[in-house]
Amino acid sequence: MAAGAWAAMQAAAPRGFADGDPVTELPVARPARADRRFTSSAVEAAIPKLQSQIADPALRVLVENCLPNTLDTTVFPGEFESKPDTYVITGDIDAMWLRDSSAQVWPYLRFVGEDAGLRTLIEGVIRRQARLILIDPYANAFTRNSTDAPLKWSLNDKTDMHPGVGERKWEVDSLCYPIRLAHGYWQATHDAAPFDAQWKAAAGAILQTFTEQQRKHSPGPYSFQRMTDQPGDTAPLSGFGNPARPNGMIFSMFRPSDDACIFPLFVPANLFAVKCLNQLAELAAHAAHDVALASRASALADEVLKATMQHGRVNHPKFGLMWAYEVDGYGSRLLMDDANAPSLISLAYLDCCRLDDPVYAHSRAFALSDANPYFFRGSAAEGIGGPHEGLNSIWPMSILFRAFTSTSGAEIRQCLRWLRDTTAGTGFMHESFNKDDARNFTRPWFAWANTLFGELIMKLAEERPALLSTPLG
Repeated sequence: MAAGAWAAMQAAAPRGFADGDPVTELPVARPARADRRFTSSAVEAAIPKLQSQIADPALRVLVENCLPNTLDTTVFPGEFESKPDTYVITGDIDAMWLRDSSAQVWPYLRFVGEDAGLRTLIEGVIRRQARLILIDPYANAFTRNSTDAPLKWSLNDKTDMHPGVGERKWEVDSLCYPIRLAHGYWQATHDAAPFDAQWKAAAGAILQTFTEQQRKHSPGPYSFQRMTDQPGDTAPLSGFGNPARPNGMIFSMFRPSDDACIFPLFVPANLFAVKCLNQLAELAAHAAHDVALASRASALADEVLKATMQHGRVNHPKFGLMWAYEVDGYGSRLLMDDANAPSLISLAYLDCCRLDDPVYAHSRAFALSDANPYFFRGSAAEGIGGPHEGLNSIWPMSILFRAFTSTSGAEIRQCLRWLRDTTAGTGFMHESFNKDDARNFTRPWFAWANTLFGELIMKLAEERPALLSTPLG
């Protein structure tokens, strides 16, 4: 079965369950062995080991389907100039997002020490990402080949498109995720091979772009406009975004959902940038042996942190001191949270703060309450959505981040029930589903959410095995 046939099968999979009863018997729905894009012996060995620790039969099926989904269906390993090169699609969209590709392979870093092929595959992702950033650091998504047309919805965008760019929405996190992946690879392998002149040039482009988008002296070179009936798909004011006062934070035109920011000083992305700039400094100093690059990254991290601490927090009348979602530097704050990471709830997952940090705890409580306009409760589940799929649509990703950042066994088990019972019988995570009817879902093939589920199960098996060893009910 080819990948296209597998995608068609998923799209046509049964979406119903009788009278709203949860699906507790799910299909094993991996592609046939011959049709899998890549097979890791270490990942394959981990699956039955994990299953042996899980009492719930549906969760056992889910981990078998979801953990290897990125490798099964979305990776295209090869070589470029005699070095590893890996193209990674999101699933049902044939393009490589810097964010998604990083997040999709992240859970496999724990296996690279025992699987040389997997290590090479992830090195290939890092190397391709460096090449893509050098094509255009303002782009969020790239085509398979530089001769390919942009994504169909980007064909008439008014922006400075470059060959090989699929979509050119400037999102701060797009340049953070490749750093996170590279740092994780370095920690797991201590292999300096990917951190060559090309990688250092890409790192320099990241620093230059972040600095340009502090907009201290001018709006910078980036603007973006799209003819659309969806306001969140374009940037206002001639494509430069709504006004904000420069204060040291980094401007972002779009969120990780690919929706336009209302206020361009997007707080979770700035906190993520601080974390990743410090990781970049470490990589530059110890892997790439470039002291000047390390110094620039560290200084920028300090500046952005100071500005975000000063301008990105708000005293909420109910929740206390917490992070705003977006600010404009003039005193306006947007209080909400979105399902996509970086978000308020995902800050601790991304190691931008500690779980016991009071400001994070207050922000998390806000995000999981009716004070967040994109928090939805329904008969199928409760969770966070966002403007991207509209009101009353919960993203499984938000339930996963809730479980990752919870210290309550009862809360984690409830998250597992919701995840188990909202696949609409497909045996996979989706982009979103209606709060009252999981049969009404978007994107049957969304690899990031699938491997994120696998990552959660591995974390629980290591740290809280008792939560998996008794049936969920």
